[in-house]
Amino acid sequence: MNEKLVTPPVLKKGDKIGLISTARKINEQELNAAVSVFEGWGLSVEKGKNIHASWNQFAGTDSQRLEDLQYMLDNPEIKAVVCARGGYGTARIIDPVDFSRFRTSPKWIVGYSDVTALHSHIQTNFGIETLHAVMPLNFPQDQSMNDSVLSLKKALFEGHLEYKINNYEVFHDNDFGKIEGILTGGNLSMLYSLIGSDSDIATNDKVLFIEELDEYLYHVDRMMLNLKRSGKLSKIQALMVGWMNDMNDNSVPFGQTAKEIIKSNMADIPVPVVFGIPAGHQEPNLALILGRKIRIISDKALILRM
Repeated sequence: MNEKLVTPPVLKKGDKIGLISTARKINEQELNAAVSVFEGWGLSVEKGKNIHASWNQFAGTDSQRLEDLQYMLDNPEIKAVVCARGGYGTARIIDPVDFSRFRTSPKWIVGYSDVTALHSHIQTNFGIETLHAVMPLNFPQDQSMNDSVLSLKKALFEGHLEYKINNYEVFHDNDFGKIEGILTGGNLSMLYSLIGSDSDIATNDKVLFIEELDEYLYHVDRMMLNLKRSGKLSKIQALMVGWMNDMNDNSVPFGQTAKEIIKSNMADIPVPVVFGIPAGHQEPNLALILGRKIRIISDKALILRM
């Protein structure tokens, strides 16, 4: 409970941010709206030289994506590294990355979904906070600022967040009033895939956040069961559940919704499970500071403070 991670400096007008894709390919048009918004915040944007490369479904080969990530981590002019989109591919390039300059000069790493691999690796190995937040692919094309984008701006420029959530549900709510712990987690599939690797997260005494998109229900059960059997759930302070949307089922139904699957796997683990966290693959996707102590206060509404 006394663990404290390093907070990267907040941004200010005139700062330069780096834009890369560590996973799936993306074209220039898909980034234009986000670049305009960032510039409207007074930031300058430098794109990775390989960001629009293409190799099968990826934004270039592993070596090209690694080159962009390494450049942005090492360049002292870059004050935040924003991942343009998710998909799949970040874990493929984690191991060769040299984080030595990043460790001495931390900067915000921004993204969600597949970027969970980067968040988890950094939190586990270097103790530096990162931002689970909306990515440029998801910025409104009319350059408006919805709640997701506004929360990212607040996190980057102010360095703290507070949310009031009215529509939520708590499972195991005995004595649930105020909980605190270091926030960890991200996309459930990615967390599952990292178990046993150098990027695996420690969860004891932490608040674990999970979200998921477009998975088969039986696979959600398999992943939750793995987290349970590997000891990831037994000593957490709380489980925060974000969007679990667009789930799939087989011709022979699994018989439970994603929420029911999570409740079933948590039934004999007496820690609060909070459903309705507005983060993940749906709007709003509010920014979360991974590695930061989060306070969860339940009154008439749910208050999250980071």
